[in-house]
Amino acid sequence: MIIEIRLSNFYSIKDEVVLDLRAGNSKSQKVQTLQANTFAYSDEQILKTVAIYGANASGKSNIIKAIRFCATMVFMSHTHNENVTFNFVPFKFEGYNRKPSTFFIRFVIKEIEYEYSFSLTQTEIVTEALYYYPNGRRAKIFTRDEQAGKEKREIYSFSSVIKKPMDVTENTSRKTLYISRASQMDREIPKEIFQFFHETFILGYVGYNAQSIEVLYHENRTALLKALQIADSDIVDVQMRKEIRPGKNVNADFMSNQASIVDIQQQHLIFSTFHKSNPTVAFDLMTEESAGTQMLFYFMLTILNVVKHNKILLIDEIELSLHSKIVEYIVSLFHAGESAQLIYTTHNTNLLNLNKLRKDQICFVNKKVDGSSDLYSLFDYKDFRDTMDVEKAYLQGRFDAIPYIDDSLDNLKRVIE
Repeated sequence: MIIEIRLSNFYSIKDEVVLDLRAGNSKSQKVQTLQANTFAYSDEQILKTVAIYGANASGKSNIIKAIRFCATMVFMSHTHNENVTFNFVPFKFEGYNRKPSTFFIRFVIKEIEYEYSFSLTQTEIVTEALYYYPNGRRAKIFTRDEQAGKEKREIYSFSSVIKKPMDVTENTSRKTLYISRASQMDREIPKEIFQFFHETFILGYVGYNAQSIEVLYHENRTALLKALQIADSDIVDVQMRKEIRPGKNVNADFMSNQASIVDIQQQHLIFSTFHKSNPTVAFDLMTEESAGTQMLFYFMLTILNVVKHNKILLIDEIELSLHSKIVEYIVSLFHAGESAQLIYTTHNTNLLNLNKLRKDQICFVNKKVDGSSDLYSLFDYKDFRDTMDVEKAYLQGRFDAIPYIDDSLDNLKRVIE
C-alpha cells in the first residue's frame, strides 16, 4: 500500500506537493456510510481511491508523469549508461532548472512501513535514503549524499541491514539509484523494494510495468466477462488465439554504417468477442468493436488483477473513451476490494458527490500565477459541509482548478474573425 507521496521540481510542479492517502479525521454521517472507501492499517485508515481534478494545463497530468518517472527510475536506473540524460524536465522558471528535483514515498510491504526518497538533476543522482519501521520505530537502512565527499565511504552511510553494502556502491554510478543496483546484486530488502515498484505499483493500464495481456487474460477471463456484463456490455464470450503474421525487422550496424531489413514471423494475440444476439458469430475486438469496448476490455484486465492482488494503480484521464457510469463502476470495484488503491486524474464531475466519495478522496490541481501547479484536497476546506453540492461548487469555481472562459458573444466573434 502507499501512504504518502511528495514531489518537487518536476515539470510544472515547483514547490513540494503532497499526495496523502491517509484518511482525514472525520466522524460525519456521510463518512460513516462510506466505510468501504478506506481500509485499516495500524491505527490509521487508508484511502482506497483518490481523484485528482483540474483544468487543462493545470498540471494534474504532470503529477502522474512525475510519479511514473520516479517509480521507473527504481526498476530501470541500473541499466543507465554514463551518457544518459534523465527523462524529465524540472520547473523552468526562477532558476529551478538548476536545482535538484525530489521524490519521497511512504509505503508498506509485508506489514513493514518504508520511507524512500531521492533527489536528482537531469544528469545525476544527488541524494538517496531508505528508512523503515521494523518495530514501530524509524530506523535507517542507508543514506547517500553525493556532495558529502569524493570517496564512497564519505557519500554513503549504512546500518547493518544490507549485507556487504559497500560492494554495491562500487558498482553504483551517479546515474544509478543504489536501491536499483542493490536489487540487481541480490540484496534482500532492495529486492523487495524493487519488486514493489515493478510488480505492485502499476503505472498504467497497459505498457509501463503492467503484466502482459496474455497472462492477465488467462488469470481473469471469467471475472472479465462478468465485469463486462455488469458494465452493460452485451458480450457473452471472449476467446483468444495466437496467430503468426509476417513482419519486418531492421538490423543496423553503426560501426559499418550499414542496415538491412529482414522478413520475420511475428506472433500476435487475436481476441474475438461473441454477442448476446447471436453467440455463434465472432467479432474481431480490434477492428469490429467500438473504441470504448476495446478500452474497457484491456482496462478491466489490469483492474481485476490489481484489485484481486491488492496492488496500486496509477491512471491519467481515467474516463478516456469510457462513459461516466463505467468510470463510477471502476472506482466502485476498488471500494469493494480489500486494500487495492487507485490514484487517477479525471474531468468526470459525476464523481464529485459526497454520497460516493469522501472529501479527502477529492483533490484539485490549480495553476498559480507563477506557472506552477498546486495540489490540495477538498478536506482542506473546513467550511464546506457534507450536505453541500460539490459538483455545483466545483463548476462555479469555488475550489479554483477549472478553466475560466470568456464565452460572451462579442469574444466568440473575435475568435472566429
